[in-house]
Amino acid sequence: MNISPIVVSLRTAAISIFITFFLGIFLAYLVMKIKKEKVRAVIDALLTLPLVLPPTVVGFILLYIFGTGRPIGAFFLEFFRVKIVFSWGATVLAAVVMSFPLMYRSARGAFQAIDENLIYSAQTLGISQSRIFWRVILPSAREGVISGGVLAFARALGEFGATAMIAGNIDGRTRTLPLAIYSAVMAGNMEEASKYVILILLLSVVIIIYINRLPYLESFGLKRRKK
Repeated sequence: MNISPIVVSLRTAAISIFITFFLGIFLAYLVMKIKKEKVRAVIDALLTLPLVLPPTVVGFILLYIFGTGRPIGAFFLEFFRVKIVFSWGATVLAAVVMSFPLMYRSARGAFQAIDENLIYSAQTLGISQSRIFWRVILPSAREGVISGGVLAFARALGEFGATAMIAGNIDGRTRTLPLAIYSAVMAGNMEEASKYVILILLLSVVIIIYINRLPYLESFGLKRRKK
């Protein structure tokens, strides 16, 4: 079995979750602080959009934005000598975009579930907003945030459609586990495809077991079971 898709997938998922984790927390907190409900609703919809769009549509949009013939893609190529499309970086970009909504929604749901009296008490003590976030809000929401991170990691690991559109299916560079399964099936190599499928199933089971050991996500309308 060729291990390069495993290495590419794990590298992609590891880098993408590092970006998604902190970006999701930051934007969830910022959106929660917006006072105007209509503005908050519009921003929230835009940040959640990749969750409901078909992955191939997201991939097409990314390809349209970062293609070498487009302004942003041409800018990176001319000034940084970086070609985004059909590179390993494109696999990370696709994974971040597709997994971000899960991290964002989970973090926002966890923040909204915090008892506001804790925040008000900290404010009356004269604690700065940044310290309130790090000492009160984030610790109180840590279980929901961790759950969101695990879900986002799993989503990045299983990303297929957007990755195929913007990164391609280049063996040893952009071929992730889902793309390796597709390639093996198309080549009639069912034995190799089965090995990749078993590996992904095992990883998925481990992730599900870990999530089940954490409190259920408020953002999905579920509550922790009472003992």
